[in-house]
Amino acid sequence: MQLTNRSKLVVNKQMTFWERIYLPAILKGMATTLKHMIRLTFGKSNTLRYPEVTKEFAPVYRGWHVLKRDAQGRENCTACGLCAVACPAEAITMVAEERQKGEEHLYREEKYAAVYEINMLRCIFCGLCEEACPKEAIFLTDRIVPSDYVRQDFVFGKDMLVEKMDQRIDITVRQMQVKERVAAKVAQ
Repeated sequence: MQLTNRSKLVVNKQMTFWERIYLPAILKGMATTLKHMIRLTFGKSNTLRYPEVTKEFAPVYRGWHVLKRDAQGRENCTACGLCAVACPAEAITMVAEERQKGEEHLYREEKYAAVYEINMLRCIFCGLCEEACPKEAIFLTDRIVPSDYVRQDFVFGKDMLVEKMDQRIDITVRQMQVKERVAAKVAQ
């Protein structure tokens, strides 16, 4: 009894002498290997000498995260938690606290992120955190996340994420890209 009509006819064809000793197959494989070795030796190399020569990244490259400040130097993040909820990898954790009297020059709103951490080993650099942020506080920059051998060094806290006032990061191009993506999603 046949359960499906997708039966396949199997032929038990005897192998020839040359097929049994696999010599033609071995020679064909060696020829392919030799061809690749010659092309790599005398052809154009794909390897870059990294510190001296850097590769140009695409304009949509997403790298190191940054928490932005406003013109007065106050943090934009209000610890609403939308970035942490939007993160599919659950890489963002934060603890919100109330702003105390006298801290108006540090934080824009009454609530701020006392602890803001991103586990860069879990992050998939999708950009959903920057799209979810209503205050335009978090952006992915074009900076490369450095490699390391210690896992604990990849949990970036506010000390590594908040931009320094003397080292502002221009993200105007990134802001326009995010606004265009959000507008396209709303239009759908």
